[in-house]
Amino acid sequence: MPLLRSFSIVRRCSIHSALAALPLLATFSHSGLIAQAQEAVQAVPGAAVASIPTIDLNDRTDWQVVVDREPGQYLGHPTTLLLEDGKTILCVYPKGHGKGAIIYKRSSDGGKTWSERLPTPQSWETSKETPTLHRVVDAAGKKRIIMFSGMYPVRMASSEDDGATWSELAPVGEWGGIVAMASVVACSTPGQYIALFHDDQRYFSADGKGNGGKVPPGFTLYQSRSTDGGLTWGQPVALFNSKEVHLCEPGAIHSPDGKEIAVILRENRRVKNSHIIFSTDDGQTWTAPKELPAALTGDRHTAKYAQDGRLVISFRDAPPKSVSSPTAGDWVAWVGRYDDLKQGTSGEYRLRLKDNTHAWDCAYPGVEVLPSGEFVITTYGHWEKGEKPYILSVRLNLQETDQLAKAARK
Repeated sequence: MPLLRSFSIVRRCSIHSALAALPLLATFSHSGLIAQAQEAVQAVPGAAVASIPTIDLNDRTDWQVVVDREPGQYLGHPTTLLLEDGKTILCVYPKGHGKGAIIYKRSSDGGKTWSERLPTPQSWETSKETPTLHRVVDAAGKKRIIMFSGMYPVRMASSEDDGATWSELAPVGEWGGIVAMASVVACSTPGQYIALFHDDQRYFSADGKGNGGKVPPGFTLYQSRSTDGGLTWGQPVALFNSKEVHLCEPGAIHSPDGKEIAVILRENRRVKNSHIIFSTDDGQTWTAPKELPAALTGDRHTAKYAQDGRLVISFRDAPPKSVSSPTAGDWVAWVGRYDDLKQGTSGEYRLRLKDNTHAWDCAYPGVEVLPSGEFVITTYGHWEKGEKPYILSVRLNLQETDQLAKAARK
């Protein structure tokens, strides 16, 4: 990567939220999956203030790689997966906004170059939602890749040869959801996984009415479990439901010691910051949702650890309606530590990876870390005003961004 050139600091303003703590109609699962039943969502004390620097990398075209672009065609919502060889990256995304035929590409050099669009099973053309890719391993050590496509019913395809060939999409059950499965997390027992997603009553059941009205109004966060290495998935269990805050698009990460799972949640009603929940027992129980600082507030969080133990979390900056942010609607990344998630502190700094020319439509990212320590972060966005969105990667390492952040603090 070339030596550092020019950069700019996104001007920070004092961001205050005038929101008082809202009375929440929080409904916790009767099965006890979330602890402290009926406990209100915990709010961040005081005003929401973005207290860390944001470095603008929009013009660092030497760090950017175009994955796919088609004139006049909307390309969006990619998911990536880095294989164990440390250089092969798979990428899937819909030909359209959140739905449309699934496009499939591969990079064999760590994201520096990308293949042409690869052949896919016929059923992939019928995808109704954002596809998500996950590596899973069964109890016998058999590896496979699974890909989900949501709405009703949630469907899954799989590959047993590292993405060379794929099965058709097939239903995993008589239930549906949005951005399924946003996160798939390995449990401490080999071959067992939990998957998290959400729904807003439209897609969980075939009637499109929240299972005949049995699901409470509002957004519901769901969890499904697999005990056979991701081949089959159990009936989802509701973790949290609320009309007052719409928590969705869960982004999960293990603690550094692997003993805890943290899940960052988008707040889609735009009255609060993003939220976080924790589990120390493989998702058997969860803490009550807690509001995060402004620096971590946004949509579709995807997190990976750097080699030095810090976290890099990519997402779309999406502050509450009453809050002003100089990077609202843009593709950003947060750099900090797991303890920041636990303590509700703001972290070290943020990066504006790319200026989105649309008010909000961008950044369902894939985040991968190469053996060199370099991050390959991939998403879609309206990167040129008046043009359709396309798929872009940003390649960066923290040694260089640390230097930029250090200069910003002077």
